[in-house]
Amino acid sequence: MKNSRSLLILLLAMLLLGGNFAEAQTTTTKKPWSKTAKGGIIGGLGGAAGGAILGRVIGGKSGTAKGAIIGAAVGGAGGALIGRRMDKQAAELQREMAGATVERVGEGIKITFDSGLLFAKNSSALTASAQNNIQELAKTLVKYGDTNVIVEGHTDTSGSDAVNNPLSQRRAQAVANYTQQQGVDASRFTVTGYGSTQPVADNSTETGRVANRRVEVAIFANEKLKKAAEKGTI
Repeated sequence: MKNSRSLLILLLAMLLLGGNFAEAQTTTTKKPWSKTAKGGIIGGLGGAAGGAILGRVIGGKSGTAKGAIIGAAVGGAGGALIGRRMDKQAAELQREMAGATVERVGEGIKITFDSGLLFAKNSSALTASAQNNIQELAKTLVKYGDTNVIVEGHTDTSGSDAVNNPLSQRRAQAVANYTQQQGVDASRFTVTGYGSTQPVADNSTETGRVANRRVEVAIFANEKLKKAAEKGTI
């Protein structure tokens, strides 16, 4: 049943994106669908889990963190309300977190930490500067308590899967644990290590390998916030 559902989500997403591409090629009078609009349809089909499956389809090299955000989208007027709320959070994070890349994606926020700024080589112990950045992240998560958080660890292809997979998990868990120590509810978190399976750059170059060694954080509305947004009460 799960496989059939995943296949249906994948096929519908491909049709959606294919149709949107064709529309963009054949007319200049219609605006392409926004990321939020796409996310609303896909979110209704698959939720955050379905979005994670579609991460590569929707976001290319952006991976499952972006896919989970898009998959959890509400769309419509409710999605617009959530989007404005996320704008405020993203602006605060961009101001306070010098050691991270903060992106607004659909109805959520994606944060990318360079592992070199978070950890020493082959280590999952957070550096002092990493702790400062995560403290700022935690302040915003406490202030806006109606979101879910996904933390993902990624490595380059140096070394074996036997080393990379647990290392990526430990690093993601270290970020989640320290955030929770600052007062963020642990029940909001999903933590996964992907090893080297989701590169965002070419592993044959040092620059690419540096980019691939990262921790990504996805922040998106929980069910309480979604319901409030659909009612227009936020």
